[in-house]
Amino acid sequence: MEKPNPQRITDADSDLIRAINEGQNDRFYELVRKYEGRLYSFSMKVCGNVQDAEDLVQDTFLTVFRYIGDFRFETRFKNWLYRIATSACLKKKRRSKFAPERELSLEDFLPGENEPRPSETPRWARTPSEKLLDEELAQTLNQAILDLPEKYRMVVVLRDVEGFSTEETAQILQLSASNVKVRLHRARLSLRETLKGYFEDAP
Repeated sequence: MEKPNPQRITDADSDLIRAINEGQNDRFYELVRKYEGRLYSFSMKVCGNVQDAEDLVQDTFLTVFRYIGDFRFETRFKNWLYRIATSACLKKKRRSKFAPERELSLEDFLPGENEPRPSETPRWARTPSEKLLDEELAQTLNQAILDLPEKYRMVVVLRDVEGFSTEETAQILQLSASNVKVRLHRARLSLRETLKGYFEDAP
């Protein structure tokens, strides 16, 4: 029995992608202009190194340009783009020196496997933007994210920083939604410990 065709997803980028695939290659720069800043910010948060971040953005767009003809509109273009960026980051990390020399142990912070895991957004992620603009806090947060083990860092950046849903994060990282939730909870616990000094006096 033939499988039904997956539902085609239309978003703000769909018409542009179709135009590119119909031969208007010069319009690819519209995608670059739209996403290069976001991808650079994402890359800095997972790499912490300007040169590596710039390389990752370039590698991502080169891969997108090469394979955009294979895009089947089965997901949002942005999700597909970040999956490519994440894959490029993981590949580069394996041969780069920007990885932390040791992975932090989060076991002291973890609840038992059967204990309920809160799903609420952590206070640091809900803080008004004006407070997050505080230079010292921003630097501390960025470093705390960089110090997370890779599997937790990717999840927290995609979910809490880039704003992807749990399901989208799972799709990008090719994980189950429940796995994303567990990793996100552990990442938030570690970040909370690092940042609690900024918020212990907050109501």
